[in-house]
Amino acid sequence: MTIQSLGVGSGLDLEGLVGQLLEAERKPKTDRLDNREEQLDAEISGLGKLKSRLQDFQDTVDDLRSEANLKGREPTIDNPTEGVEPFTAEASNSAVEGDYQIAVTQLASGSRIETADAVDGGFSSTSDVVSTTAGSLTFKIPSGTDSFTIDVTAGQTLQQLSSAINAASDNFGVVSSIIDTGTADGGAKLVFTSSTTGEGNNLVIVNDDDIADLQRVSTVASNETTVEAGNVAAVRNAQNAKATIDGIDVESSTNEFENVIENVSFEVSEVSEKEADGVTFRTSKLSIGFDSEGVESTIRDFVDNFNTLSTEIRTLTRLGDSDLEEDGAFAGDTLIRGIESGINNILFSGVDSSTLGSLFQLGIEFNDQGELEISSTDSIGLGSGEDRLKEALSDNFDEIANLFTDPEQGVAVRLYENLREYTRAGGLITSRERATRDQKDQLSVEREQLELRLLNTEQILRDRYLNLDQTVSRLNQTGSALLASLGGL
Repeated sequence: MTIQSLGVGSGLDLEGLVGQLLEAERKPKTDRLDNREEQLDAEISGLGKLKSRLQDFQDTVDDLRSEANLKGREPTIDNPTEGVEPFTAEASNSAVEGDYQIAVTQLASGSRIETADAVDGGFSSTSDVVSTTAGSLTFKIPSGTDSFTIDVTAGQTLQQLSSAINAASDNFGVVSSIIDTGTADGGAKLVFTSSTTGEGNNLVIVNDDDIADLQRVSTVASNETTVEAGNVAAVRNAQNAKATIDGIDVESSTNEFENVIENVSFEVSEVSEKEADGVTFRTSKLSIGFDSEGVESTIRDFVDNFNTLSTEIRTLTRLGDSDLEEDGAFAGDTLIRGIESGINNILFSGVDSSTLGSLFQLGIEFNDQGELEISSTDSIGLGSGEDRLKEALSDNFDEIANLFTDPEQGVAVRLYENLREYTRAGGLITSRERATRDQKDQLSVEREQLELRLLNTEQILRDRYLNLDQTVSRLNQTGSALLASLGGL
């Protein structure tokens, strides 16, 4: 007879026995693979956290290795009346410290021209026809290169012309509008405002074809350049912005004054107030000083981000105090220790090009926990960290930049290059991550190989116990036959 399932013939639990033997073979190997996979997952996660912390620290270091970020000048403005701010200012890193008394006496503006009153040959309403003859108008600033041309069709109304001017794709800043005076004498006036500021930059409208009707909306005929013609008159000429700096008159063709004060620019937005006499302009005080607040903030961010990185490294490399406390994912790992050692060596190396010499003179030092701090107490008689930082910011401001940005010895320059070896694409951490993921992939291969070996082992066990099952079954049948024969005697 053929036995389809182990134990059917013999009555023994051979199926369970095979399962137990297979499990005894599988479990230690599976546990080893599971433990290894758990370790690799922890390592991959730890590498990701470490890389993120290194990049955060590197970003702060990057800010510190830029001289522009550490030698900034900060302009402050003290206006005589709160809420009245005639100008704003910016200063380059090479601006000289100083105070200036500034008054804005005139804003730059573009020219403004308008058509005549209806009674003087202008237009009575927006629907008036501009010209019964087709022609063109050219808008330009004679002192520059800006210009655009509008085709005027026969029968075009005042409103249509105004809209065409505003919609012109090459319009360089001319706004056309219509003001209805509400009177028969005034009628509807076409007003042109140019955004081109500066003395001498008056808008000119050329009657290209010398059409008589178009003289009402032009300033010059085709063969003229400056002589006004027709009924259009200038209401306001283009003008410069004007100011006084410590009593000295200055002008600009725009509302921006560039380098009037060396390496300082300021932009005016309203005319300064006047004194009670109604004549004298009140001045605002512009002070150019070091951007100590911004530099101090960057330095404190540097300390905070280092400590965040240091905490992450301690977590990843910790050794458990007992068998019940797990080690960190990188306990004793040489790569991580190398990162920490390299950073620490740079942090307090000397910088000969800066009179500060080292970060210690900037108030930065290690505490008992291995973290950076700017201490508030003086433990060694050289002043607290806060005192040293304030002194450096007030007395050696530009030396702070030298401490961090010197091409050869600068702390930030050297740190950035050191960190980049770990964080860049293809760097040491990326390579380590790739190797760890490859090891994890290999575990999947080992699991597949284990299952194949177990299938082969299972087949061997089944073949072996199948013979046993069949033998016991035959013995049982023989015994039953003998008992039956003996029972018949």
